[in-house]
Amino acid sequence: MMMNLHTSNATPPGPRNLFLGFIPRRDPLAFMSGLAQRYGDIVFFRRGPERFYLISHPDYIKDMLLTNARKFAKGRALERSRALLGQGLLTSEGEFHLRQRRLMQPAFHRQRIASYGEAMVAFSRRLRERWRPGQEMDIHEEMTALTLAIVGKTLFDADVESDTSEVMEAITSAFSLFHLTLMPFSELLEKVPLSPVRKLHNARARLDKIIYRIIAERRKSGEDRGDLLSMLLRAQDEESSARMGSQMSDEQLRDECLTLFLAGHETTANLLTWTWYLLAQHPEAEARMHAEIDAVVGERVPAFDDVERLTYTEKIVAEALRMYPPAWIVGRRALEDHHFGPYRIPRRALVAASQWIVHHDPRHFPEPYRFDPGRWEPQARAARHKFSYFPFAAGPRQCIGEGFAWAEASLVLATLAQQWKLELVPGQNIAVKPVITLRPNGPVRMIARRR
Repeated sequence: MMMNLHTSNATPPGPRNLFLGFIPRRDPLAFMSGLAQRYGDIVFFRRGPERFYLISHPDYIKDMLLTNARKFAKGRALERSRALLGQGLLTSEGEFHLRQRRLMQPAFHRQRIASYGEAMVAFSRRLRERWRPGQEMDIHEEMTALTLAIVGKTLFDADVESDTSEVMEAITSAFSLFHLTLMPFSELLEKVPLSPVRKLHNARARLDKIIYRIIAERRKSGEDRGDLLSMLLRAQDEESSARMGSQMSDEQLRDECLTLFLAGHETTANLLTWTWYLLAQHPEAEARMHAEIDAVVGERVPAFDDVERLTYTEKIVAEALRMYPPAWIVGRRALEDHHFGPYRIPRRALVAASQWIVHHDPRHFPEPYRFDPGRWEPQARAARHKFSYFPFAAGPRQCIGEGFAWAEASLVLATLAQQWKLELVPGQNIAVKPVITLRPNGPVRMIARRR
């Protein structure tokens, strides 16, 4: 229940002395967590010309993402993401977004995801066969390359393994520079020939080259392979087709493909990296996961039907998503005045809810920095507010690939853990790096040990 249903025009509490409203780049998680701890479930501050409201109560989050979702559009981060992603599913709005989502939804139905399971396992088997006992590796790099290959094959039926280093370098460059687009008055920076802005444009051009190549090859073949790209190439805008039979333009195809290409591997790569990191520090959970995989899968090749039977593995993934949510903040812009509890949120204000803050709130998750898959037992899950956990957001803009991500994480873990366990190389200072997603701050060095 909300704590106060009385509404007023009062301004929520918050800091009044932020220099130009800048959020510190060095540790935005600690900064915003500190605001929530000090000022409560709704905090107001300014960022340059913007009015910014940070909400952390599950009732408020449900209100923004679900109950009154129509009153909010995407926030500034995704507004500015158009510089990289164009008008893809993540950044588009209104009727256009609904149409694009309807076109793509069949590619993420359960039956279709089941068909992707074979590729998820096949690429994971190829990876585990390349590992050698005692081999030291950066598991984040390994998981990024693996999920990149999987998304290329399953959604676009394209072999992108030869492009892996190019894509990874371009994405890292783009993500490291993305903070520039969120600065107050950043729109002006794009008109100035600054080196970082040029680098961001160069990163986009490198990704575009790969995506446009995939589109051109498929258009030339004319083959319907039953994947997402085939669906998009077939798709007709009903209004346009009635007039001129126009297909989706290459530019729009590029925006949708690049959005899913990046979102479809980056977030899952981070999730898997943090999962291995946690398992290496909790041998009892790792041993229980191995025992479950042995009992459910045995020595045969894992399959999609195993996912629902790998219940403890699912709890491990759920807890990793709680502790290290790849999408660590979700923002919206108010399209009209709105009230959260007693406070009025004016039109055009920015409202944000942070998965990192809410997932580490001891009111919902006692000892929130302790890894405990037992939190995901049915009774414990039912006792919590549903919106105290929202790794894939919620409502009409909920991540379209949620089912894909759950299946991929379980199948990758099961396939690799059938034969291997991973140990952390001692002496590393591994911390979170919140850019567009919640990445590790550097390599995560691990050693492969044969089970």
